Amino acid sequence: MKAGKRMKPRSLLLRQARFAGLLAMGLTAGSVAMAVEEPKFEVTVKDGNCEVRRYAPVIVAETYVEGDMDAASRQGFKLIADYIFGNNQLAGTAPDKASEKIAMTAPVTAEPVAASGKIAMTAPVTVEPVAAAASMASATQWRIHFVMPSQYSMQTLPKPNNEAVKLRAVPARTFAVLSYSGFNTASRVQEKTDELALWMKSKNLQAVSVPQLARYDPPWTLPMWRRNEIQMEIKTP
Repeated sequence: MKAGKRMKPRSLLLRQARFAGLLAMGLTAGSVAMAVEEPKFEVTVKDGNCEVRRYAPVIVAETYVEGDMDAASRQGFKLIADYIFGNNQLAGTAPDKASEKIAMTAPVTAEPVAASGKIAMTAPVTVEPVAAAASMASATQWRIHFVMPSQYSMQTLPKPNNEAVKLRAVPARTFAVLSYSGFNTASRVQEKTDELALWMKSKNLQAVSVPQLARYDPPWTLPMWRRNEIQMEIKTP
């Protein structure tokens, strides 16, 4: 070591290295999020962190799972990720002969389902039953879904090999949306859901579905950079 050159304390070097690593992870997560396709929509009302959005028609891959919010989200994600990563069958091919990897999209959406609700899981219905008793904090049954890339139609999308995963066409819909960052605990999600409900009441917006949680980022994203939304379908003003 040259005379007069002082080395930084090891603890400072460790802190700097840890911060650099976290920053790199955050920047990487941000770059990934920018590269992922998201559903197309038009904002018709903007009020702080709340919006009214008109979404274009989409196709979703969905599954129904049981458990609390975190457990159901993990299980549902695994099932649909398995489908888009290749556990599928191309149209017009024999079983186990051809499959296709489908690009990941954002967000991953979780919607509580009332235990007594009757849900049509196989038909491509365009109107979902409203499970008014479902609660974001206490629900034990959930619908998890990804929006499929816009390049596909119902005819060109590969068929899921797992019967627990279904494809469904969803028409254009209007949503009230509240955006926020940070982690999602059941209590915080319920708090944000209540906040959106109060805003909707102030704007005389009528809900026609249960709320749903939309998460846009991978799990290693720093809390301050996470994009979360509570979305609730509303009667078109």
